[in-house]
Amino acid sequence: MKDTSLSAIPQQSSGPRITAVDTYDIRFPTSRELDGSDAMNPDPDYSAAYVVLRTDAGDGLEGHGFTFTIGRGNEVQVAAINALRPHLLGRPVAELCGDPGLVSRDLVGDSQLRWLGPEKGVMHMAIGAVVNAVWDLTAKRAAKPLWQFLADADPEWLVGQIDFRYIEDALSPGQALTLLRRGREGAAGRAAVLRERGYPGYTTSPGWLGYSDEKLTRLAEQAVADGFTQIKLKVGADLDDDVRRMRAARAAVGPDIRIAIDANQRWGVAEATEWTRALAEFDPYWIEEPTSPDDILGHARIRNAVAPVKVATGEHVQNRIIFKQLLQSGAVDVLQIDAARVGGVNENLAILLLAAEFGVPVCPHAGGVGLCELVQHLSMFDFVALSGTTEDRVIEYVDHLHEHFEDPVRIVGGHYAAPEAPGFSAGMLPESIATYRYPDGTFWTADGAAVQAVVA
Repeated sequence: MKDTSLSAIPQQSSGPRITAVDTYDIRFPTSRELDGSDAMNPDPDYSAAYVVLRTDAGDGLEGHGFTFTIGRGNEVQVAAINALRPHLLGRPVAELCGDPGLVSRDLVGDSQLRWLGPEKGVMHMAIGAVVNAVWDLTAKRAAKPLWQFLADADPEWLVGQIDFRYIEDALSPGQALTLLRRGREGAAGRAAVLRERGYPGYTTSPGWLGYSDEKLTRLAEQAVADGFTQIKLKVGADLDDDVRRMRAARAAVGPDIRIAIDANQRWGVAEATEWTRALAEFDPYWIEEPTSPDDILGHARIRNAVAPVKVATGEHVQNRIIFKQLLQSGAVDVLQIDAARVGGVNENLAILLLAAEFGVPVCPHAGGVGLCELVQHLSMFDFVALSGTTEDRVIEYVDHLHEHFEDPVRIVGGHYAAPEAPGFSAGMLPESIATYRYPDGTFWTADGAAVQAVVA
């Protein structure tokens, strides 16, 4: 779907303004090879509700953003982004890029749309897509990759980007400012290290639940050869299968490579505890999403019961308030942010600061459509100008769909190479949009015709 209506744009302008908010329903047929399959999502078609902010600045710069879904319902996510269009059309570019927090607060604070959340679900993800597009445009106008733009930003300005409502009992603006000022110490040296070595990654590519043992083994061995020191396996559908697959994975990578396991919310508290203990002989590093992402106390109980296996969660956590409670209750060992699940960069800054305040490492969720491209910037900012470390910190990597992006991630020796192109690495190739736009892109048109021919 695409809409470039200019009806809301003021007739008089004192500078460049947002002139169009284009949206696209992009879907890839990943279910056909079982890429992305897990115990809760056996047949995902990786998809993106994609938005482009266009201006009349005449510099050719656009803001690109998206949120990730897995197929059906992506049209609902696009409709939610479209509902935000009146807040954007006609707004001065300088205003938005000078203070992205302004648009974040305006979108979150729309009282009627807020009722659909508040600050959770489809509407909040739509806000995240738009806010991320504003940050993409902001970093492009500054001629910096987003990680560097954030690392170079004045700490007081960054604090002003964060909504402390509901989290100030755990993190005050003053505490955040102290963390950011401390993080600036030695930042230039860490930026040089980042450019030289990259940021550690781990790969989930061997571990999709629908893969055969032979494919799992081959890809696990390849991951080690490629320099990864951690892989991840999906679990939770059948315990006997999981035991067999974990045994194959451990044999493939040896005793010194970390193997994380991910249940994708499949279990209740008791089952999570029993299943994780049953796999403990294979030395899993963490159990990810062992139960509902909203069950804070359940995570705490699981963590106490399965130690020394760590508990990780966050990719489906709805907002900074839930993250705050996970940290306050000691429910997690590893916090996992998602670049597009919450309300964009602004809210992820709050979550990174909460994690730093509580001393909990952040290992982001990625994969999907473009999530690797986005979240690398947040982790790299965290290393350079906040936590100052990559110890026990890794970014998830999945070798899917990067070829559709203008500035795809680069993995060298199991590390994410630091992006150098200005922006948030969110731009999708125009030909990929034309091909996989649903339902009228060239791939889906041809696919539908083929189905009709078979039926006929």
